[in-house]
Amino acid sequence: MTKIKKLAGDTILYGLGNIVPRFLNFLLFPIHTKFRFDPDEFGQFTYLMSLVAFMNIIYSFGMETTFFRYATKPGADQKKIFNAGLTVVIAVGIVLSGSLILLSGPIAGWLGVKGHSDFIIWLAAIMFIDNISSLPFSRLRLERKPIRFAIYRIANIAVVIGLNLYFLFVIYDPSIGIGYVFLAMLIANSMYLLFFFKTFIQWRPVYDREITSSMLSYSYPVVLTGLLGTTNEFFSRISLEKWLPEGFYPGRSSAFAVGVFGAAYRFAVLMNLAVMAYRMAAEPFFFSNSSDKESPQLFARLNHYFVIVCCFILLGIAINMDILKYLTGKDYWEGMVVVVPLLLGYLFFGIYYNMTVWYKLTDKTIYGTYISVGGAALTIALNFIFIPMYGYLGSAWVTTFVYFAMTVICYLLGQKFYPIPYRVFSDGLYIIATMMLVYVVNLYEFTNLIMGAVVHTGIILAWLGVVYLIEGNRYILNSKNNSQ
Repeated sequence: MTKIKKLAGDTILYGLGNIVPRFLNFLLFPIHTKFRFDPDEFGQFTYLMSLVAFMNIIYSFGMETTFFRYATKPGADQKKIFNAGLTVVIAVGIVLSGSLILLSGPIAGWLGVKGHSDFIIWLAAIMFIDNISSLPFSRLRLERKPIRFAIYRIANIAVVIGLNLYFLFVIYDPSIGIGYVFLAMLIANSMYLLFFFKTFIQWRPVYDREITSSMLSYSYPVVLTGLLGTTNEFFSRISLEKWLPEGFYPGRSSAFAVGVFGAAYRFAVLMNLAVMAYRMAAEPFFFSNSSDKESPQLFARLNHYFVIVCCFILLGIAINMDILKYLTGKDYWEGMVVVVPLLLGYLFFGIYYNMTVWYKLTDKTIYGTYISVGGAALTIALNFIFIPMYGYLGSAWVTTFVYFAMTVICYLLGQKFYPIPYRVFSDGLYIIATMMLVYVVNLYEFTNLIMGAVVHTGIILAWLGVVYLIEGNRYILNSKNNSQ
């Protein structure tokens, strides 16, 4: 339990560096959707940021995971590996950002923001800075410096929020519109160059035929897996614009639908924030404990507790949507129906990430690519079928189904190559019971929001008590068995 408690502590600290900044960024969401941007304009922003998510995978070139893998090998020269990885990221970033800047005019027209080549230039600079900073952040994680990690992240988002408020309410110019959000991100992210100034000054380009080639061989399946995984998460927002039949939502454009869907997605991202904080702490933890003979049992327990925590997050958000919807303008309320399936999808995504440990520790990352190829193909095919039939609700359930399918396949393959005794039955029961509870609670809609919040809090606490009794009895039983 000591290792699990340590990981939990690191997860909380990394949560300060990821969840807190992103939660603060979430507070910009009502400003953007309730006071400044209509669904059509917010849909444009959602579309561009979805494309940025794909580009970031190429920019980083899988070097974060690769750095963890090679820096934790016995006898590894961490400084040399860090410099080699950063060399790759900087080289890729110069080529990509340089190309985007040179072709910013035509690209802006192609992406539907004609006349705003400045948007493309700002996004190119944002992606470059973000990704050359990703490896220094990874080294902080490996060196177990979550406090510094958190301070840097929180400082960044504090500037983003301040600049958003200034741009959108003090000097706002409608001709720039969503460009202010990009400009705020660029200025704030430039602070990373100051935070890691010493790191960048001390960096020296490294190309070692053996080390660099080996790192690239390890990373390219990670890149492909990342691209395909991003397809599962962001393709729905891109395809909705293209595949939604005209007039499907009467009086609404496809850009309007993307904006509504993107806004609803923000509530589900609250689940993803917990997954991300856990990933930040878990990735170096997995590699550091891979040689321990008890690691399979440890990884299984971690996944079990992870499922329990995520079930409570799902429950807390899903039964309080009648309150949370007031964070957006009324034009966005119609999209709230997608939140529950997206929350469930992110839960399965977190479980899937836990189960990917087997191919990362056995250097069989190509299997991650195979799984992601299948997931991406399924995402594209099912969105093509269900978007014309059910709109963004169909797309939301596609996301959930694809992550569930990927989780099942990853589990089955993992049991063959690196068996881990996951508590499949009890984990599944927790998820099913939580979803049933959500369904039952949401059958009744409170007209008094305060009364509704009180009742919902009581339900969450009651479910917490039930889970505590179940897990407490299991712990006592296991302790007795181990002592015999």
